[in-house]
Amino acid sequence: MKPSSSLSNDQKLKICHHKAANPSIKQSALANWAMQEFKLSKVPIQGTISNILAKRQQYESMDSTELTSKRQRAVKHPELDNVLANWVLQCQARRVALSGDLIKEKARQFARQLELGERTPEFSNGWLAKFNIRHGFKAQKSYGESDSADLDAIDRNMPTIKEKLQSYSLQDIYNMDETGLFYRMAPDRTIARRQIEGSKKDKTRLTFVFAANADGSHKTEPLIIGHAQRPRAFNRKSGEQLGFYYRSNANAWMTGLIFREWLQKMDQQMQDANRKVLLLLDNAPSHVVRDLPLTNVQVFLFPANTTSKIQPMDAGIIAAFKRRYRRFQLQDAIDRDEQQNADIYKVDPLIAIKWAKAAWNDISSKTIANCFKHTGLFERETQKIEVGSEEQDIENEL
Repeated sequence: MKPSSSLSNDQKLKICHHKAANPSIKQSALANWAMQEFKLSKVPIQGTISNILAKRQQYESMDSTELTSKRQRAVKHPELDNVLANWVLQCQARRVALSGDLIKEKARQFARQLELGERTPEFSNGWLAKFNIRHGFKAQKSYGESDSADLDAIDRNMPTIKEKLQSYSLQDIYNMDETGLFYRMAPDRTIARRQIEGSKKDKTRLTFVFAANADGSHKTEPLIIGHAQRPRAFNRKSGEQLGFYYRSNANAWMTGLIFREWLQKMDQQMQDANRKVLLLLDNAPSHVVRDLPLTNVQVFLFPANTTSKIQPMDAGIIAAFKRRYRRFQLQDAIDRDEQQNADIYKVDPLIAIKWAKAAWNDISSKTIANCFKHTGLFERETQKIEVGSEEQDIENEL
């Protein structure tokens, strides 16, 4: 029989189980194992293996019929499926109890808003069961208000947070946060002899997701969230083809589904590096971690209304990124002015993403370590540097 190059869902599940039984195995070795084990015609690429491992929970929830299939049945209404799943995750974050009937009724509402008309599904119990399987939703027992009480206790007892951090080395403590960037907005103020009539601000945005560790030795690849799946500037290419991690939705916001994908990807990276790390997060509604099968990333949520004071990304790292981005923007504006362009700040999203990646890469480990230190969360000394000297030099240039 001629060797096949595609994998069934059952084979993908076996790959996940082989990885679980051999945590230190590299993805390249796992791909070679899969080719030999399943007599494939070629070695699966690393991206395929990575995607398979990230979907382990999905494969484990499949029945025997689905496991023997070589591909999942396409979702008939992916936009409806995504908005409904995001709504469920946000309700979960707000501790809102949901019944199956309530989910079906919300689905009907979304279907009307999306104007599906005659294409509207029946929203039967069978449809609900498949929806839950796709997204790993299960019936859960509800508990009291202990989680809320714990958050209040943490807010009153910051030494407890510091004690938690003491269990990890600085290189194994990460913080992640997202920030919106109005990448082609003109400055709020202008220098002129007379007041100039204001024009409507261009608020086209991209969301950037950044993460780094406390000693500044590792910055993760930024995740970019835009409005369109393949903006015109991408020239029909995907973000991956252009060399960056890109996702999209109508509002260019972080959603529960995108966050879960990002977190599982980080967990997989730490598994491959054989590292156990602590990830500090704010308690945004999209940061839903409950029920995720994480093995190498432990998540710690900051108490409500404290992130502006104790979250490292808010303590100067994101500001450092935006200063560097603004430097690229102003240099380009000068060039556009010389070419007599009407709007000297208008750039396409591809250029903005390239600037943003360069700006993120330009932030030094010293700046990041100093921002972690500035939060006051660490009893240990991070790198001793002159506070603000590097960033002040950039601010002076602008």
